[in-house]
Formats: sequence, C-alpha cells, structure tokens
Amino acid sequence: MLQSSEALSWLTDSVLYQIYPQSFSDSNGDGVGDLAGVTERLDYLAWLGVDAVWLSPCFASEFGDAGYDVTDYLSIASRYGTNEDAAVMIEKARSRGIRVILDLVPGHTSHRHPWFQESANTPGDHRYIWSDRISTPMREWIPNQGARGGFYRANFYPIQPALNYGYARTNEAEPWRQPVDAEGPRANRAALQEIMSFWFERGVSGFRVDMAYSLVKDDPGQIETSRLWAQIRRWADRFHPDRALLAEWGNPRISIPAGFHSDFFLHFDGPALRSLWDNSAGSQGPWTDGQPCYFDPDGKGSMHTFLAEWQDAEAETGGRGLIALPTSNHDFSRLTCGPRTRDMVAPAFAFQLTWPSLPVIYYGDEIGMRYVPGLPDKEGSQLDTQARQGSRTPMQWDDSPNAGFSTAPPETLYLPIDPESDRPTVSAAKADEQSLLHQVRRLIELRKQTPDLSPDAPVRVLHQDYPFVYSRGVSHLVVINGRQSPVAVSVEDLKGAVPVVVHGVEVIDGEVRAAGFSYGIYRLTQP
Repeated sequence: MLQSSEALSWLTDSVLYQIYPQSFSDSNGDGVGDLAGVTERLDYLAWLGVDAVWLSPCFASEFGDAGYDVTDYLSIASRYGTNEDAAVMIEKARSRGIRVILDLVPGHTSHRHPWFQESANTPGDHRYIWSDRISTPMREWIPNQGARGGFYRANFYPIQPALNYGYARTNEAEPWRQPVDAEGPRANRAALQEIMSFWFERGVSGFRVDMAYSLVKDDPGQIETSRLWAQIRRWADRFHPDRALLAEWGNPRISIPAGFHSDFFLHFDGPALRSLWDNSAGSQGPWTDGQPCYFDPDGKGSMHTFLAEWQDAEAETGGRGLIALPTSNHDFSRLTCGPRTRDMVAPAFAFQLTWPSLPVIYYGDEIGMRYVPGLPDKEGSQLDTQARQGSRTPMQWDDSPNAGFSTAPPETLYLPIDPESDRPTVSAAKADEQSLLHQVRRLIELRKQTPDLSPDAPVRVLHQDYPFVYSRGVSHLVVINGRQSPVAVSVEDLKGAVPVVVHGVEVIDGEVRAAGFSYGIYRLTQP
C-alpha cells in the first residue's frame, strides 16, 4: 500500500465541474457537443468559479456506450474535434485558472480497438482474457468472431472486452486466470502509463478513472488492484507530479490508501449518496433501496446514514485524500428530479459546498436542469431499468432555438432539449440575482474565501436531520433544511451568529429557525 498519498493542494481547494461533452455546447452545428464548444463556454465556467472540469470520455470510440468503448486512447473522437482542439481547450482553460481532467477507461476497450482485433486473431496473445473451455456463452464470456476462436471476457457490454490485468487467484484448471505479473498484464500496465504520459505532457491535470476497482479479476479485498494503483501513483508522483488521480471506486477506505487523491461516493455502491439525493424518481436500478432521502419535500429522510458512511471513510483514509461529493452524474438522476423541483435544491448545494469534501457539480445542475423522463435509448444509455439518458440532455444556455446548445435541426440533436416551457437557462438565471445559479455562485465564492469551509477544516455536527446544523473550522455555522416544512431547534452555546449567506434561516439567542428549503451560513463571533 502507498504510505503517503496526501491530497494535492490545488485539488483540495477546487470545485470540480463535470461536462458531458456531447451535450454541453455544439460549435459546428452538427447536433453534438464538441471541444470547441467547451472552449467557447470557458468564460461562463470561470464566472461560475469552478477550478477544474472533468470531461466524460472524449477519445476515439464506436460510441456503443457513449465513449466508454475506446478505439484509440491517443486521439480525440472526430465528433468532438481533434487533438489540436483539445490542446487549445486545455491552454485557454488554464489561462482562466481552470484545469482539465479527462476520463480514462483502463479496464476495457472497444471490440474495434486494434489491440483487440489483433488479439482476436492471434492465438497466444494475452492482452485480453481468453478461454476456449467455455462450452456455452455466458453473461461475461462472449463468443469470439476472430480466427483464434474461443471466448473473451467482457466487462460491461459485449462490445467492451476486458483488458487482462491478471487474476489475484489462479487455478490450473482455468488457464485464463493468469497471474498479475504475466506478460499480458505487464503489457497493459505499461500501456496505461504510456497513455497517461501522453495526455499529461499535453497539459491534462489528471484523470477520473472509470471502474478503477475492476482491473484485477477475482481479487478479494481488491488487494492486487490496490497494489497496481499504488504502483501507478508512485510512477505519477515521480514523473508527473501535481497530477491528480480520481477514482470511480465508491470506496474511499480502499481507493485512497491505494494512492488515489480522491474517490466518489456513488449511487450504486453504498448508501451514502442515495441517502442524500435519491428520491426514487428518475433513473432507478438494482441499487435502489426505496429509502427516503434527506433532501425531499416530505422530510422523511435522515443524515444518519450519510454521516455513518462519511465518518467510517474519514477514519480509514486518515486525511490522505478527498471524498468527492457529486450533485449527480451521467449515470444517476439530477438533483432536480420528479417531485423535487429546482426551487427546492439550493439547500443541497449549500450542504455540498460547505461540507469538507471535494464538491463536483454536474453540468446544468447549477441552473436546476431537470431529469427528463421518457427519452429513447442513446448509445447504451438505457441499461435495464436505468434510463440514464434523462440526465444527459443538452445544456440550456438561452431562449434561442435548441436552448442555445446547437444550430442543428432539432431532430438531429444528440438528445432532445427539455420540452418544458419553463425550463431554466443560463442567460435567464444570470439576469436574476435570486436565481439558483447566483446562489450557487455565491456559495462557491464563499467557499474559496473562507478557510473554515475548506476540506482541511474540522466539522462538528450540532443537530442531526431537520435542520442539519454543524460548525466548520473555528468560527462558522451552517444550517440546512432539506424539507418543505419549517422547523426550529435550540442549539447550546450558540452565540454571536453573524449572517454571511442566508436564505430563510434565523439564529436568535441559541434558537435556530429554518423555513422550508432553507440554508444559512453564519460567522460566530463567540465560538
């Protein structure tokens, strides 16, 4: 295990913004967002106050799974532009104080990747996981159409053959279970470093690593996978210092000691994130537990589950990395979803931006874009009951055709624009000083200006649930009410509370009064 995995100072201070590139901004009118479109919108992101953007996969792909089926790790997908467009975007973002993080898919490729095409026709090539002993196709084992025959192991969809990083447990009766130091796994680890170096040298500040937990197969406790990432981290620290590694692992207790600078609380792995946002509307999957969430009009949720998960993760990580807390993502329902409307979600942002985490804002959440139900499948977005396309609709910039996303005919857009007549837009929100967008911007600014709100400052819970009351650092108080009903509680030793950013909260003589869907940040003059 890595013994020193301190969080990068720039990452600790960051507010991260996730961009789904095909849905963010279309610069050439073909109906699909692109990197030049992202570049055109950098001034908006700088105005909002974000420090880093994470782009979902933008490498060359067949797009059977929206870019998570890579055909060339060293080339930008043509629909997004060119490597030169990426260089321009990275340079112009850096000039505005914004770093660029790319999405890396190390566990599998497209079945159209040249590596796989060669392996599928070359007996003895072990870049992927092959077997000729599977008698019938199974979910993970896919019949090979190449000359070598047999079956290959897939990670997700059949079009995504798993790269071979070895098995933690070998078995002579199953020869495809190669050890982690076999030739194929060694070649893939070397290729992974080459890919990362290529983009680091072009100004990329880090990677969000897709399915980081999945590389070594049959790995109890993910010990061998952790060793692999610890090796990658030591290499990165030596040759590419100041670059960040963010895991899609969902278990900071393992991923951060293994060497990642940050890991996400995820909706499908553990109850922490679901207990905050999942209101059983929108995209639902096998992870759905039907439990009420805290930020919900009915107010039947609790912060107990989140706090228990948070405290366990904090204890295990020992401050060596950051727990990333997203508003939503491309696989999970937006904050504004079902009965939770955009006028209800400001307290969720107030919590996210004052809690000691790495806040990640999914594009459009800051204006209250909603999860759009009933959309057709697009590039593998419909996964059983998980209708992920509802969170992937085009960004809503203004009131022009296609909400300013694209000049293409509406029927050619990547996904339809939200059809609601009252859909929010950036331009309308910027013109309204009381809008959700302005509230989010003020909260980001306050976080940057207030050391007590940094991830390094201590947090102490003073009252759980409604309202959720906690202190930050030595002199700040936060009050969050995520339900519709008002509530009042007494908090001991609470004196001299000076309002800093307040919406619907009062603190008078030790009593906290919170209106429905309210929040307040106070400076304590007598901590």
